Amino acid sequence: VLAYESDLLEYDDIFEGSKVIEAKVDELVEAALAEIDHIQEMGGAMAAVESGYLKSQLVASHAARRARIESGQEKIVGVNIFEGTEPNPLTADLDTAIQTVDPAVEARVIESLQRWRDTRYQPPFNHPRPCKALERLKEAAKGTENLMEATLECARAGVTTGEWAGALREVFGEFRAPTGVSSAPVAVAAEDGTKLAEVRRRVDVTARDLGVGKLRFLVGKPGLDGHSNGAEQIAVRARDAGFEVVYQGIRLTPEQIVDAALAEDVHAVGLSILSGSHAQLVPDVLERLREAGAADIPVIAGGIIPNGDAEQLRAAGVAAVFTPKDFDITGIIGRIVDEIRKANKLDPLEVPA
Repeated sequence: VLAYESDLLEYDDIFEGSKVIEAKVDELVEAALAEIDHIQEMGGAMAAVESGYLKSQLVASHAARRARIESGQEKIVGVNIFEGTEPNPLTADLDTAIQTVDPAVEARVIESLQRWRDTRYQPPFNHPRPCKALERLKEAAKGTENLMEATLECARAGVTTGEWAGALREVFGEFRAPTGVSSAPVAVAAEDGTKLAEVRRRVDVTARDLGVGKLRFLVGKPGLDGHSNGAEQIAVRARDAGFEVVYQGIRLTPEQIVDAALAEDVHAVGLSILSGSHAQLVPDVLERLREAGAADIPVIAGGIIPNGDAEQLRAAGVAAVFTPKDFDITGIIGRIVDEIRKANKLDPLEVPA
């Protein structure tokens, strides 16, 4: 693994006076200081975050690395080199190895929370009514006052974390960080004869067949899932393949995702879920689409999804399920085009040999 996945063999003996390591460290320090200087020129770290610079650099770096892996330039043992292996007893039963949450646990937590809200005014708690504390918090948030005193007052009044956050959200709104997708440079060129060029052709043909300027694809991250790299790479590659991509970032509710899908009139919805909550969130999105009369929009799911769960999702109406084993992103985008054509009763497109 070290020989193929690292650059260890590209250097002289690293133990010979450690000159090689010292040179590499100097190179890393120089590059880091140059990047820090650049960020300082932009106005500091906060300005770099708010402008989207930091996020776009992260997305671009991941996209470039992904392109190197897919082209074979960067070797990953088990992914694009030495892929054959003997069965691993540790992964023989992955369905039971992935932690899932019993729905009854969620129900008990909600019941406990509601019980607290109903009884916090009574002995032995005798909390004052929290409404005044929340109003005090909102007034402090509207001005320049330190929020800690008002927050402590909320705690003494038995205010829940959700109520506290909701009050602040009323004042400040909900922060949506830059996604870095639209500003990320092209990592894989769609040159003639390449796989991406063929997928781009199929995207263009399908758009013409549907009588639209561009196919529209929504990438959604529902639930409390902060692992956004995979979704961002799907969004960037779909953009480079000719899609108009709708991606609003992480931690969206199924309702928000469906509302966006309807408002943007998308042709497909991709859900990226790495939190293990796919069995609850994906059916929720499907049901909301059906209720909105948009059951014909194909839904594609991706994430850490056991085989048994994948079968259940497909039975519920999911068009396709992808996991980390499906590392060919261009191939995934091509499959999404196929599902759009199938959902719209268009003939399959032949792929040149």
